[in-house]
Amino acid sequence: MQSALLVQQVLKRLGTPQKAKSSAWFFKTGKGHYGHGDIFYGVTVPEQRRVAKEFKDLPLTEIAKLLVNPVHECRLTALLILVRHYQRADKKTKAYIAKFYISRAKQINNWDLVDASASYILGAELLDKKRDILYKLARSKNLWERRIAIVSTHAFIRCNDFTDTFKIAHMLMRDTHDLIHKATGWMLREAGKRDGHELELFLQKYASVMPRTMLRYAIEKFPEKKRKAYLSMPSAARKSASSLPSILR
Repeated sequence: MQSALLVQQVLKRLGTPQKAKSSAWFFKTGKGHYGHGDIFYGVTVPEQRRVAKEFKDLPLTEIAKLLVNPVHECRLTALLILVRHYQRADKKTKAYIAKFYISRAKQINNWDLVDASASYILGAELLDKKRDILYKLARSKNLWERRIAIVSTHAFIRCNDFTDTFKIAHMLMRDTHDLIHKATGWMLREAGKRDGHELELFLQKYASVMPRTMLRYAIEKFPEKKRKAYLSMPSAARKSASSLPSILR
């Protein structure tokens, strides 16, 4: 019978001390950093995807156990399995899995965990539903819930629906965390790949007050001349962003 313990044992065997050390550095596990205290076995993502495929029928009760595991690869593998569950489920089960996902949001506590799951579960579930939960998450004091909010909109972008991406991007413009700036800029860039005109309308309003990292990510695919034009816009407001009021401070 498939179990969380068996998944953990397989992952542990696949890990190496060298990769564990490299991952701990890459995911900023030092004191005061966003990944402080996270533990790694040192398993590559392709290896974790193979494990997720092997344990694709792992029950939700066992997935829940992996999601509270202190080892990073256990949580990521759990989410990869959960995505598989969602994609194979009927409509009623999909809704249940999405609620399960939201209830475990605080355990989805690193950027790769969010990026591997948010749009494929929560975003996919909200394609034909009200999206109020994303705005609630965008206002959260929890960094990862805010990232879930914006990354979930990637599902809408893939359907040429950009409204919520732009609205949530506007909400997160005063966010103080670099990982939110990157994720928001990434989603703006993805929207721009499908509708460059809509992205430019947004940038014409807000480029001068966007965090620099967010702007760089958003315009990454622009021609060099246009990129330079945006980056050379007056940035006094951007420089003083820390003084702007925000519910997230």
